[in-house]
Amino acid sequence: MTLSSASGNAYGTLYVVATPIGNLDDITARALRVLREVALIAAEDTRHSARLLQHFGIDTPLAACHEHNERDQGGRFLARLQAGEDVALISDAGTPLISDPGFHLVRQARAAGVAVVPVPGACALIAALSSAGLPSDRFIFEGFLPAKANARRGRLEEMKEEPRTLIFYEAPHRILESLEDMRSVFGGDRPAVLARELTKTFETLRGAPLDELCGWVAADSNQQRGECVVLVGGWQAPEGEGALSAEALRVLDLLLVEMPVKRAAALAAEITGVRKNLLYQAALERQGDS
Repeated sequence: MTLSSASGNAYGTLYVVATPIGNLDDITARALRVLREVALIAAEDTRHSARLLQHFGIDTPLAACHEHNERDQGGRFLARLQAGEDVALISDAGTPLISDPGFHLVRQARAAGVAVVPVPGACALIAALSSAGLPSDRFIFEGFLPAKANARRGRLEEMKEEPRTLIFYEAPHRILESLEDMRSVFGGDRPAVLARELTKTFETLRGAPLDELCGWVAADSNQQRGECVVLVGGWQAPEGEGALSAEALRVLDLLLVEMPVKRAAALAAEITGVRKNLLYQAALERQGDS
């Protein structure tokens, strides 16, 4: 009996199976059962996944499903699923589709009425976030930044005032220059964490302001190796006068010469669109300094 036949489904089921990102003990009992019982495993790199299956004594057939063949080969897997066979989708490490292939196959299966079932497990970005000590209630995952410097800095500029925690994957040979670009765009004081080689022998989690983190990575070439996750604290709006533009303060100063504080703040708010209470507080501070 197949995994799907127990539910009476005429089609097979596509299982999206998370595999370990390093430590093989992190694989789940459910993942092992699914990988043993499906008819076929669609793998990002069959040679890499063969070693994982061999470690756990699993002899299920493997077929390649990677970014270069996923669109063309999707029909091959879909035909097996529509014939009633179960298929498991895995990537080289972690949860498929998270900066890994699989999106096109999952979309094709769902469009054809095939059940798609997640088998959750390891995911590098979630593992890093859970241990980073940065706000985790709201975050965004940006995957890999562009490889070229100008495009990378342009993407970072778009996120300069993003208040949520930012999470990136980065290749080891680009980790230092990416951190330096983050420092340039976000500022050296912005808190950040480098999570490297998670769950592996040389696992490292280092949290520091970007200025300090850049210096630390530059000074130690070992920190420029392996799988890297970078987390950056979100932008925080400045308080007091720092929250006001130079133009808003210029308007406020001109009005304070001619009228009382309350009226000046109200009129400056109408002119600039800045909140009246911010302008009023700034006016009080400026008069107190005079």
